[in-house]
Amino acid sequence: MPSPASYLLLNSSKPFHRLPPPRVPRRLHVVTCAAPRGSSGGGGGGRREAISTGKAKKQIVFFDAAPPVSQSQPQEVERSGSGEEVKKDTAGKPAAVGGGNPALALVKRATKKTLSALSNLPLAISEMFAIAGLMALGTVIDQGEAPSYYFEKFPEDNPVFGFITWRWILTPGFDHMFSSPVFLGLLALLAASLMACTYTTQLPMVKVARRWSFTQSGDRIRKQEFSDSLPRASIQDLGVILMGAGYEVFRKGPSLYAFKGLAGRYAPIGVHLAMLFIMAGATLSATGSFKGSVDVPQGLNFVIGDVMKPKGVLSIAPDVFNTEVHVNRFYMEYYDSGEVSQFYSDLSLFNLDGKEVMRKTIKVNDPLRYGGITIYQTDWGFSALSVKKNGEGPFNLAVAPLKINGDKKLYGTFLPLEDADPSNLNSKVKGISMLARDLQSIVLYDQDGKFVGVRRPSSKLPIEINGNEILIEDAIGSTGLDLKTDPGVPIVYAGFGALMLTTCISYLSHSQIWALQDGSTVVVGGKTNRAKLEFSEEMNRLLDKVPELIGANENVVDRKSTAT
Repeated sequence: MPSPASYLLLNSSKPFHRLPPPRVPRRLHVVTCAAPRGSSGGGGGGRREAISTGKAKKQIVFFDAAPPVSQSQPQEVERSGSGEEVKKDTAGKPAAVGGGNPALALVKRATKKTLSALSNLPLAISEMFAIAGLMALGTVIDQGEAPSYYFEKFPEDNPVFGFITWRWILTPGFDHMFSSPVFLGLLALLAASLMACTYTTQLPMVKVARRWSFTQSGDRIRKQEFSDSLPRASIQDLGVILMGAGYEVFRKGPSLYAFKGLAGRYAPIGVHLAMLFIMAGATLSATGSFKGSVDVPQGLNFVIGDVMKPKGVLSIAPDVFNTEVHVNRFYMEYYDSGEVSQFYSDLSLFNLDGKEVMRKTIKVNDPLRYGGITIYQTDWGFSALSVKKNGEGPFNLAVAPLKINGDKKLYGTFLPLEDADPSNLNSKVKGISMLARDLQSIVLYDQDGKFVGVRRPSSKLPIEINGNEILIEDAIGSTGLDLKTDPGVPIVYAGFGALMLTTCISYLSHSQIWALQDGSTVVVGGKTNRAKLEFSEEMNRLLDKVPELIGANENVVDRKSTAT
């Protein structure tokens, strides 16, 4: 008979399958915890039978496969010399913080140390002084000027105070102080300090203040800033009186807890949030605003977007930049001495369709606001002089500013009468010179430079100069406008409003009172964070109102003494 191997070789065309391994039934061991209910006989060694009672037996089941071993080891807690808890495992080694993850433990320790460093009060005060110093420096140094201005005003060959040159201003960006990296970095650092202080100090204090803390120890109450004992008094009467004084009163058995002025605990958090709002608004103004300046003669116009320049990386041009501004009229008012007292600009705003959307006459300290853009009246100038010569014209003569010492303004123009002789190189154009300090009077000189007279544009009186009749028709002024968008202004105003409100609320005293009924005596104690002298006076006044309890025997004696 062929072997199985030879059979497979001889019949290779027939498929075959590998037999699965035999299944070994898993053994199940059962240990019963139920004691036998009875036996068949009284003698030992007899067979014991379990009596069915209708209740399920408690069983412990053992399997062949052992359960997985847990990776977590029991930990012991010890205290270090500094008082900190140090967890150790069964081997006596310090346990890793953060569930055994070293990276997580390192992050937690670094976060804790960072918050502790940022919430340091001297650091926050130093940051505020540094910011105040930079703000003061920004008012001393002219802001937003061209680099050539600082080259000229702070030269290297003649430093201011012996060491301040243009490098000290342009390198750190102090020519635009309030958007410089140094200033914005200090603002960010102060904001981080405020948030760290709020998280590590103010919020835990509020959580503690909100808890209802009852005490069962009279000695603990007597250790408070104010304490007193009321013999023959009821804690219920004390609670009613405290409620009438504005306290929130809670009672648990013989103990009483009352407080008022919890808003004073929330106020420091509000102060921090208000300061964060102010700094956020200032940062948004420095990095997201636009600014521009323009001098526009009367009767001309300009497009807002043509004169606006971004001030930071967050500056985004709005659609209102397509608005066109037309100067309808520019005029000035004068003091009796002849000096300018106020100047006005009558402005009209037109949209892309040419429709007038707004019109207003602005002046100094009375700007125009439209679509988030503010137009300020800041300066004035002399644009042109309208003149008639021998009845011809009028001719608009361009007026140029003349440089003089001081802040006084002087403008001049020239009306040519004779052309220069081209054959004579030394010959000059002859004409009439006109000077003006403002728009109300014009001083005229003949072609030899001699004074001729003064005329007001509104007088319509001609004057004869070198055989020519000259009539001053009008003095055309130009308005100096500053335009800017400042998206952070509403945030700054809201922050200052919240700061004033929360600062006032922070002066409210947070007062706490504990009381314990010890027999017929009520032990009272309390404390406050402000106005400690006033708190003691208030407590004495309230405790004097607590009625004294009188026993039945004393009441009978009092009645007899009253009857006699």
